[in-house]
Amino acid sequence: MVLTVQAVVLLVEDEVGLADSLTTEFQFEDYDVLVAHDGQAAVTMFHQHQNRINLVVLDWMLPKLDGLGVLRRIRRESQVPVIMLTARSYVGDKVAGLHGGADDYVTKPFEIEELLARMEVALRRSAQASTAVQFYQVGDLTLDVKTRQVMRQATPLQLTQREYQLLLTLLAHADETCTREQLLNAVWGADFAGQPNVVDVYVRYLRHKVDADGFKPLIHTVRGLGYCLSADLA
Repeated sequence: MVLTVQAVVLLVEDEVGLADSLTTEFQFEDYDVLVAHDGQAAVTMFHQHQNRINLVVLDWMLPKLDGLGVLRRIRRESQVPVIMLTARSYVGDKVAGLHGGADDYVTKPFEIEELLARMEVALRRSAQASTAVQFYQVGDLTLDVKTRQVMRQATPLQLTQREYQLLLTLLAHADETCTREQLLNAVWGADFAGQPNVVDVYVRYLRHKVDADGFKPLIHTVRGLGYCLSADLA
């Protein structure tokens, strides 16, 4: 992969052998790699190099502070892409990671080609977001891309990573119908292997926050097609 600017990856992995192997692979792909072997060291290193780091590859099982704890601390101040590495196959753990703000996860053992592909996708999405529209407004709903602040009237809305990405996609296509397939590809990726009804589930989550009691509904179901975010529809 050719990069015009060398991307910086923070690799957080307590297995020294695996960390060394991944570092070699990442450097071969022209990434600049920072390595931490426990959760506390990862948080410290992230604070020291936050302005340089473009992507975090984060193991779940870590000494001193687990990966989910590291992720939560990163998300307090940054929306840098984070890919979780986990030996846990339990779906609830993966959901917890995604709700905690992870952009993606890879289950151990994994093929390095899969991890590299997911890293490239995460970096590409991040780059696209940085050059896209920085502020959206539909009716009394606003989203500031730079700060990731979402407001409905004067009320801030606390969204998970997936809810935020879903809302951002709907806002980018305001007053247009987005099919379930379009939303699935935009938010979860074309290679998503889960249930297609995940879109409906997350739209329901989003409605509970965006269209809460007292607010005029903005998210509308287009029967048989998908969803539309609009201030003009009844």
